[in-house]
Amino acid sequence: MEDVERLSAVRPGEERPHNGHCRWASTKQKAVEDFRRRLKYFFMNPCEKYRARSRKPWKLMLQILKIAIITVQLISFGLSNEMMVTFKDENLLTFKHLFLKGYRDRTPGKYALYTKADVYDHIRYVIESYTNLQNLTVGNHAYGRKDGQDSALSLCQELYRNASICPGNDTFDIDPHVEKVCISIYPMRLFDNDSLARQLNFSLDFKRLLSVNIFLTLKAINLQTVRHHELPDCYDFHISIVFDNRAHSGRIKINMENHVGINECKDWNVAGSSGEYDPLLLLFDFLVVAACCASLTLCTRSISNGVRLQCEYNTFFHAHFSKSVSWSDRMEFVNGWYILIIVSDTLTIAGSGLKIGIQTKHLTDYDVCSILLGTATMLVWIGVIRYLGFFKKYNILILTLRAAFPNVIRFCCCAAMIYLGYCFCGWIVLGPYHEKFRTLERVTECLFSLVNGDDMYSTFKKMREKSDVVWLFSRLYLYSFISLFIYMVFSLFIALITDTYDTIKKHQEDKQPLSQLQAFIAECRDHPGSGRYQTDTHPSSCCPPPGCCFG
Repeated sequence: MEDVERLSAVRPGEERPHNGHCRWASTKQKAVEDFRRRLKYFFMNPCEKYRARSRKPWKLMLQILKIAIITVQLISFGLSNEMMVTFKDENLLTFKHLFLKGYRDRTPGKYALYTKADVYDHIRYVIESYTNLQNLTVGNHAYGRKDGQDSALSLCQELYRNASICPGNDTFDIDPHVEKVCISIYPMRLFDNDSLARQLNFSLDFKRLLSVNIFLTLKAINLQTVRHHELPDCYDFHISIVFDNRAHSGRIKINMENHVGINECKDWNVAGSSGEYDPLLLLFDFLVVAACCASLTLCTRSISNGVRLQCEYNTFFHAHFSKSVSWSDRMEFVNGWYILIIVSDTLTIAGSGLKIGIQTKHLTDYDVCSILLGTATMLVWIGVIRYLGFFKKYNILILTLRAAFPNVIRFCCCAAMIYLGYCFCGWIVLGPYHEKFRTLERVTECLFSLVNGDDMYSTFKKMREKSDVVWLFSRLYLYSFISLFIYMVFSLFIALITDTYDTIKKHQEDKQPLSQLQAFIAECRDHPGSGRYQTDTHPSSCCPPPGCCFG
């Protein structure tokens, strides 16, 4: 600005420049004003651009439409996904009651055996329940099929190759290599009152035993989707029951895992159904994809225009004012909201493609589709903040978050080092005495809960008083962690954001620009409705080679 003012001002005692020099100064000043007006137009919001050039805010209207249709799409898929998840969870609970003897919805990790007789009895119970499944279950379960016949139950044991253990003499001789021995049992095999070992030629050497694994496959059809005008899916449940004896502590833990495969039903017939899927749902999904493709194109073009304008701004300042442009000013031209929208659109297009495949029963990737659509919808709704920023009362919050973000990231990195230090210390020292510190994952969850004020009393109370030194250390550890993070780290974190908020608020009240770019644009006094933007033409200078943008 100073350079521009010097071009038109004449100091006392100086000769007035020749007419040619005046015309050159006037031309240069006009180029500066035109470019300043062009920059101001670029940073206007859609409503101001409409008043300036009567340019309809197509991106704004498209984003509003996207918010509505993507939310409706997510709700539709969520209801379908909810039925699938409920069906899987209820089947897993059913299998636990069918195959685990005496199961009473116990909490995880509490179902265990302590005698050899109980182990054989429970294995026999699983086998008998499987072979007699059709007479037991009230669901539409059936055996898996393999090579034209019902699939067999696989009973395997993993054990050390050789072991001679004498705890009484404190001696042992062991070969740590693990062997696996399996037998197959087909459905409808009848068992009498003889022992399991005699009938199946399957005995357990508990001194060498690591685990007993039972694998079986069952099939089912989720019929509840018919009521919601969706074709049912066929499910393959690959069930594994593990008798875990790796600790050799006299306590064999039992756990059931269920791996589910979802397939297209081969031969189906639904009375009154004329098509394989609802065409309206597919049409709606294609509408979502089309809207996201249009949004992706418009936002990509806007980012490209911003990068080109940044390049021209850098060249312009070098040529007219011999000044370099800061990195923060350059990044002002790259609209982060457009990048957010591009990511959201990409995820929505990919998720919608999977959803179409699921509806037409060509794909069954429910989990991947849920992640894509869920993340996309979250980003779309976060993007609503951008439109709230058009109002000054909301804009100060957005400016504060953007300005404080770099400092917050640096602060969190420093705090994370302290947090990890406490995690490792608590895990190695308190793990043997407190179940919340038993694994590193539990330690991180426990300390995060303590920071938020959860379970403080129970964490202090459950510390075992087996060692006075450890008990004293636990008190010092917990008190120092809570005091450091709640009273110091969080206070500094809040102060960091508050200080940024006060700075932004003061600049807005004083109407002071925050950067060189904003100061340059602020010199343009033309209002959006002035009509000056209608005839705004681009300067004759063009963007030089790409290297100039980063020079």
